Amino acid sequence: MKTAESDQSERRGGINTTYKRTLRDILITIKKGIWYDTAEKIILSRQRFLHKKDYIDEGKEPFVSVYTPTYNRSSILVERAISSVIRQSYKNIEYIVVGDCCTDDTEQQIKKVGDPRIRFYNLPKRGYRYPPTVENHWYAGPVVAANTALRMIKGNWIARIDDDDMWTDDHIESLLRCAQEGKYEFVTGDALVEREGIRKIQKGNRAFSTHFYPNGKSFKGRNPYVGPTSSFFYRSYLKIFKYNIDCWRKNWNRVNDIDLVVRLANAGAIFGHLDKVVTYITPRPGETTVASDAYMKDAENKLRHFEFKSK
Repeated sequence: MKTAESDQSERRGGINTTYKRTLRDILITIKKGIWYDTAEKIILSRQRFLHKKDYIDEGKEPFVSVYTPTYNRSSILVERAISSVIRQSYKNIEYIVVGDCCTDDTEQQIKKVGDPRIRFYNLPKRGYRYPPTVENHWYAGPVVAANTALRMIKGNWIARIDDDDMWTDDHIESLLRCAQEGKYEFVTGDALVEREGIRKIQKGNRAFSTHFYPNGKSFKGRNPYVGPTSSFFYRSYLKIFKYNIDCWRKNWNRVNDIDLVVRLANAGAIFGHLDKVVTYITPRPGETTVASDAYMKDAENKLRHFEFKSK
């Protein structure tokens, strides 16, 4: 049975934590919150005006940018994410993989794939960014690499896939058609998720629900589901909404992708959801579960793997 405490933990990112916020954390959160609440609605309106013509008549195959932030996971990156992307039925894509200062053979393995649509960029350093706890690595770990990728994209649409996830072969095509037909700016789909040997279809949570808003949220009209990160598909002018490196300082919705979803919703982005499995989320080799549960069950190794280092 889910308790109030466990439910609260899920909304904070799925990890129970005893971290005590400092005054600095609170002040930075308030400052950023004021900026996001006041500026991002204006920014979205401006982006819509500037890019309206790009989505009036896109033709049948607009250019789609796919991106993956990664760190020293060359084998699973190639076996899952990259294999999924190059198998797509939709071919008019670029694929940007950003390494967070990878020190393994990621670059060599990507070159072996031999697909000219893939671009790899490795960040030159991976210095201190936040208190290096297993929780914070889960909350904010991919932020720097993900934001770097967003600055590199060239397409009209953006799709994200994490290095350890997989897509159905029609992932891009299905989400693109859903977005075009519904005139949505941001769409997601269902995922088939495996935990402890059990697979279930998960839709995510409603965009305007207590999962994202602790005190509730008033809204008008539709209230679609928001699926997992690897089903994010959105218009490229939304790339101006970067992931928040200080998300771990908050006391609610501390995971970087949830923080982004809430800000997009607050700004008024038009959300849609496809009731179809487009993403597979399964345990990494040697693990039995996924997401934050996997981090906590393997905390010692995760801390060692994600230790901050500079070249």
